[in-house]
Amino acid sequence: MKTTYPFFIAVIFVMSCSSPQVEELGVEWKSIERDLQSQLITAGDSAVIELPAGHYMFTRSLSVDGNKHLIIRGQGVDKTILSFQNQEEGAEGLKIANGVSILIENFTIENAKGDNIKVTDTDGITFRNIKSQWTGTPKETNGAYAFYPVLCKNVLVENCIAIGSSDAGIYVGQSDSVIVRNNEAYYNVAGIESENSRWVEIYNNYAHDNTGGILVFDMPGLTQTGHTTRVFNNKMVSNNYRNFAPEGNVVATVPPGTGLMLLATRNIEIFGNEMINNKTVGVAIASYKIVEAMSSGEETQLDQNIEMSKVDESYDPYPTDIFVHNNTYQNKHWFPTLKNDFGLLFLVKFPFSTPDIVWDGIKNEQGEFSLCVKESIASFANLDAANDFENLNQEVDPFICEGNQIEPIL
Repeated sequence: MKTTYPFFIAVIFVMSCSSPQVEELGVEWKSIERDLQSQLITAGDSAVIELPAGHYMFTRSLSVDGNKHLIIRGQGVDKTILSFQNQEEGAEGLKIANGVSILIENFTIENAKGDNIKVTDTDGITFRNIKSQWTGTPKETNGAYAFYPVLCKNVLVENCIAIGSSDAGIYVGQSDSVIVRNNEAYYNVAGIESENSRWVEIYNNYAHDNTGGILVFDMPGLTQTGHTTRVFNNKMVSNNYRNFAPEGNVVATVPPGTGLMLLATRNIEIFGNEMINNKTVGVAIASYKIVEAMSSGEETQLDQNIEMSKVDESYDPYPTDIFVHNNTYQNKHWFPTLKNDFGLLFLVKFPFSTPDIVWDGIKNEQGEFSLCVKESIASFANLDAANDFENLNQEVDPFICEGNQIEPIL
């Protein structure tokens, strides 16, 4: 839909500790892109950039590099909207790099060619009250990530909304000391994903109508391995949306109907969550070996990651030290997804009653392994994928134990 913009005077306030400034932008909306980028480039440390109310169209990425204690603030998610629907240059909508203590809040950003907001190599990044979305019917040509902090420290994502990502709505990658709380994610392939990150807390979020609600993954060939994550007090509801990830992406293997999925990660505590009407599985625990087995013969990014795992000696493809306890499971659906191999397997092996917790049964026989399940009411399945599912069973007793309760991280 074409939006008609009135003529207006847009004001951006750039304030520093030493000399507060007020600068007036051009009177026509077409000048906003040029003038805003100029403000972002020239903003010094401790600047506050106020985005005025309005619906603005951009044709190129906005970028910030090397700032400290910068604030970028809109007038509210329904009042300040930055649209990249007509983007011609760049991939990201807003890109922030090499920063310290950055705060972005109170606006909507949408329809970037690539990621809506990407933040790299930053110590202290807060996303607050931001809606990041792709409008229209979700499709694989949408950008991968609505929120994409990577290689960062001290990350906070709170009171945000993510919609329509072809990979993950709220993603945190290769980062340390992370809090993701009080957010809503829907119509993404993955609602929330932590990948190769450490000391992470994901809580009080509402992930619904995604392919998978929350993912905690560890992948090969990256700068660090992930560990020590608490996922608690979240609502993962009806994450049954079709998987529209581009072919070859790892998230393309996530079955529709997945509440929470752990892949090749360690020291994880899952508790106090509500897993409601995710038709295929409430909690899935898998090794990277099963992803390798599912890969095609074509040269894709997934295949490249698999090849990397063969030479990355520091990478451990097996999950361990997993404690799942005191969660709530409900599922009104009789059948799992029929558009994924795991869904078809569950249909055959667990007719009319898909399990709440599933482990693929692949572990490193030479290394340590620990999976503890302590649930009042939950069904369990060990797929025994290591032996071609020959000894698939639902014996949970070997896994009932007191697991490792992780101390609050932050």
